[in-house]
Amino acid sequence: MGILSGNPSKEPMHSGEVTGVWAYLMSTNGLMRLYETFSNHVGDDDLKQELTSLLHTMKQETQELAKVLKENGIGLPPTTPERPVANAQDIPTGARLLDPEIANIVSMNLGQGLVSCSMVMGQCIREDIGMMFGQFHAAKAMAGMKMLRLLKEKAWLVVPPLHVAPHVQSKS
Repeated sequence: MGILSGNPSKEPMHSGEVTGVWAYLMSTNGLMRLYETFSNHVGDDDLKQELTSLLHTMKQETQELAKVLKENGIGLPPTTPERPVANAQDIPTGARLLDPEIANIVSMNLGQGLVSCSMVMGQCIREDIGMMFGQFHAAKAMAGMKMLRLLKEKAWLVVPPLHVAPHVQSKS
C-alpha cells in the first residue's frame, strides 16, 4: 500500500490543503470578530439570532480546523480577541450599522464561503479534510437560504438589475 492509502488522518497534508485550511481558518477568525461587532449593532431579533447561530457554527469550524493544523505540526494563523458585548442603543445613530446592511454583508460572506469550501474540497486528496469542508459547505448553504428568506421577509434584499428577455412576437 502507498503512503496515501491508509487512515486519511494519518496521511500528510499537501501544500494546497495546508494553505486552504490555514487561509480558511484565518478568514473565519476574522469574520467571527466582524460578526461579533455586527451583533453589537443589530436591532432586529431575527437577525441577531442568525448571527448567534453563525457564530456558534464558526466557532465549531475553527476548533476542527485548528485541531487538524496542530496534528500536522502547522502553526495557527494569528487571531484577535473576542469583541466585548455592547448595547446597540449606546452606539450613535450615524455611527451604527443598519440591520439591512449587516444582513446583506453576511449573505454575501456566506456565498463567498461556499466558493472557498468548494475550492478546498476540490484540491483535497485527504478524504477527511474534503469531507470536513463538505460539511462546512452544507452548513453555509443552509445558512445562506435562511439569510435569503430573512432578507426577503424584512424587505432588505438588494436585488440586482433584473433581465427580462425581449418579448418575441409570434407570427399568426
